[in-house]
Amino acid sequence: MDNKVVNTTAALVITVVVLAVSSMAQAVFEPVIFAIFIIALIWPLQKGLQARMPRALALLITIVVTLGVVVALTSMVIWGGGEIADWIRQNVSRIEATFRNSTKWLEQHDIFVMSHVTENFNAGWLVSFLKAVATRVNVLVGFSLLVFIFLIMGLAETEDFQAHIANLKDEETSHRLLRASQLIGAKFRKYMVVRTIASIATGLAVGLFALLMGLELAAAWGILAFALNYLPYIGSLIVTIFPALFAFVQFDSWQVAGIVFVILAVLQFVIGSYLEPMISGSALAISPSVVTFAVVLWTFLWGLPGAFIGVPLAIAFLTLCAQFPSTQWIATMFSGTPQTPTAVPSPKPSELT
Repeated sequence: MDNKVVNTTAALVITVVVLAVSSMAQAVFEPVIFAIFIIALIWPLQKGLQARMPRALALLITIVVTLGVVVALTSMVIWGGGEIADWIRQNVSRIEATFRNSTKWLEQHDIFVMSHVTENFNAGWLVSFLKAVATRVNVLVGFSLLVFIFLIMGLAETEDFQAHIANLKDEETSHRLLRASQLIGAKFRKYMVVRTIASIATGLAVGLFALLMGLELAAAWGILAFALNYLPYIGSLIVTIFPALFAFVQFDSWQVAGIVFVILAVLQFVIGSYLEPMISGSALAISPSVVTFAVVLWTFLWGLPGAFIGVPLAIAFLTLCAQFPSTQWIATMFSGTPQTPTAVPSPKPSELT
């Protein structure tokens, strides 16, 4: 049998096994992957600080800054969600009346939506829902703690790990792995800069549009649009559908709700399809189909955290493939730009990421 066929078959089998193991061992692999991603983002800060002060102090400052950013983003989501929850609590009667009015046409055709809602919405359902929420909160707390532990350990050992790679017997492989780690770190930081600029633009656009439309909670929608835009596709979908539903309740008009939905969808499309590629240029050139596939795949495997980390994983995979002649065709096919692997001089550990 042709060696290429054997190698391709083996690669497919290994890929399937890796994905299956990633799904089954999510609790183990997920925090490690997130910790590595964060380390790649903040390593230049750590490296710059430890050149001017003791390593332990530099590590402490880096961790504090990172936690500050995470807490700020989390607080935005919590605040925006709290504002919406308060609005719902204060307008339960309006929501119920709007829902009843909107289902009259269905009831005229013997589709009784309200009866189904009344039958299924009971104390038992509410208790089960609250238990599910509490379970998710506990899982999130445990996940965050594991990421924090791996983050500290990883930052402390990054230079040693790079030195181990540099000392591999196969110098060519060592050079390519070090070069790949350098490029992956740079692309991760570029990706987050692009996402942040796009998120700011999305938040401002959504907030201003909601304000001009007279939509209540305009500030909350803008803040949520900014924070949730870090989740490709899923975050955009949330801040497109929910404001439209709220507009329907507030104005009691399908026409207004439709206008809100269409304009928000257009804003998301323009920012995602034109602004982000214009900012990122060719540095993050990656096929849109690959982005969609990565988001769908890792959301299926890991839920919402997978939706966030899916694209960075795709970027890392394609960047690593581009460094080796045997896999360079994969990077070329799915990145949309020519990738030519070249032998590069081994970078010093201090120059990496």
